[in-house]
Amino acid sequence: MGGAVRIGVVPNRVRETAVRFTRNLVAEARNRGWEVWVDGGEGLDPSEGPTDLVIATGGDGTMLRAVSLAYRADRPVLGFNLGTLGFLAEADPGNLTQTLDRLEQGDYRLVPRMTVMAELNGLTDLGVNDVVVEKIDSQRLIELEVEVDSEPMLSYRADGLVISTPTGSTAYSFSAGGPLLDTRVDALVMTPVAPHSLFSRSLVLSPESVIRCRVARDRPVQVSVDGRTTASLGMDDEVVVRRGPRPVMFVAFERVAFSTVVTERFGL
Repeated sequence: MGGAVRIGVVPNRVRETAVRFTRNLVAEARNRGWEVWVDGGEGLDPSEGPTDLVIATGGDGTMLRAVSLAYRADRPVLGFNLGTLGFLAEADPGNLTQTLDRLEQGDYRLVPRMTVMAELNGLTDLGVNDVVVEKIDSQRLIELEVEVDSEPMLSYRADGLVISTPTGSTAYSFSAGGPLLDTRVDALVMTPVAPHSLFSRSLVLSPESVIRCRVARDRPVQVSVDGRTTASLGMDDEVVVRRGPRPVMFVAFERVAFSTVVTERFGL
């Protein structure tokens, strides 16, 4: 990064280790003459001011919030892993000084991560992990009729349906029994949650597929993107899910094999 570095910091304000680390990060960055703003939780948009990079200090939940801000500002994002699994975070908190040195020197690369977009009720929401269509009433299954590329495909009676990117394949999709995908693979993964249907397997679809889900039973349904509740649907309402218009750029320092990431995160 040439000249004065300008960063936005998105912290986890609940975990004490993350709070302490954020203070250290901000202090060291400012000592270097960097311009720093810290997200106060009100959704400060870095596009409102000049920013070179958005940095998350927390777990994957914090990283998802930072990704949303970085995407809107069309800036890259870097995460310091202060959570548990930390599939999205690249940097080790124990290497703060070295990491800032490498950012200053431009000793890193940018890796694109595919995004996913939901369109419903005149709204559009975009994420890097997944779109989830799920029941609101915990005692009642929902029924969804699914079309792929304008062709009827499946009808699901289930607790929900997860449509994820390769990045999101390590999150809710995986918990629901979906496959893990290398993030270098572009695809959409469709995984039912607790299905009561004959066909219960995940489907790996083309990244260009357009998936249309219609509520086929009069039971309340909600749609969330990266864990954010976007809207609710009623009978015959639809949500259309497709690839996002552009990727999010992640800062990376080392080339680590996907198999290594999986074995380290899961302790295999």
